[in-house]
Amino acid sequence: MRFWSHDRHGFPLPRNHRFPLPKYRLLREAVEREGLGEVYGSDAAPWALLATVHDAAYLGRVRRGELTVREERALGLPWSPELVERGRRSTFGTVHAARDALESGLGMNLGGGTHHAAFAQGRGYCLFNDVVVAIAALRSSGAAGRVLVVDCDVHQGDGTAELLAADETAFTLSLHGGANYPFHRARSDLDVDLRTGTGDDEYLSALADALARAVPAARPELVFFLAGADPWEGDRLGRLSLTKPGLAARDALVLDTAAAAGAPVCVVLAGGYAPDVADTVEINLATARAVAARAGRTTDHARATAP
Repeated sequence: MRFWSHDRHGFPLPRNHRFPLPKYRLLREAVEREGLGEVYGSDAAPWALLATVHDAAYLGRVRRGELTVREERALGLPWSPELVERGRRSTFGTVHAARDALESGLGMNLGGGTHHAAFAQGRGYCLFNDVVVAIAALRSSGAAGRVLVVDCDVHQGDGTAELLAADETAFTLSLHGGANYPFHRARSDLDVDLRTGTGDDEYLSALADALARAVPAARPELVFFLAGADPWEGDRLGRLSLTKPGLAARDALVLDTAAAAGAPVCVVLAGGYAPDVADTVEINLATARAVAARAGRTTDHARATAP
């Protein structure tokens, strides 16, 4: 199993900022410590690739450090050259992971899931939309056809929905808290708004129903799974009430549903804002374990059936 990481490229943040920058390093170290697979550092997404998804004028402002005060406020992060470099590397990690998924059935970026980034605007800690950039990269080489995005971050994937709205070969499913950011929603192909306080059983039932609708409609040749840690009951920005075992059951449901449909899966992590970053890392690590375990079963099966 191969994982992609960008945590060695940090960026400056004001003291006590809510963005959980340490989680990426801590997660990578935990994946390496447990021997779940090889972890590779991602290179930076080319500007030309980013321009296939995002507005050229917006990219120019990002590149030159000319975001307006309003744009920085919407992004939620202060501009710096390091932020731009990291955003490009996080984005290209999803491209690499998607290619891994097509090659071996599963791929994972220990980051990514920047689903609020839209055509001409970064929003909600999301500078570039990594999943849509990965789809564009794969399609430019003829490597991907029909795609299903299963977004289980607690916040609606508004940027992804906007960017893929006209794409008839992409299906967007977003399962999220109904009373949460963003407050001006885009329209996914299937949106599931959950009430504040939704717990494990109700969440898993809603997800199973949504997948039962989305998979036949999408007929996916590749699934992108945004495995947000922020539906957890202790998350500062979540408002849902899933337990850690409930989140693990969510991961299993998505991964196994995709496997039953014969679709490879690219996993990205999206949000997680626990007061103690160790809780977010624990949830993300459980996702990485689930992916690695299934990758191991796939490898074992391939060896057993080889001539």
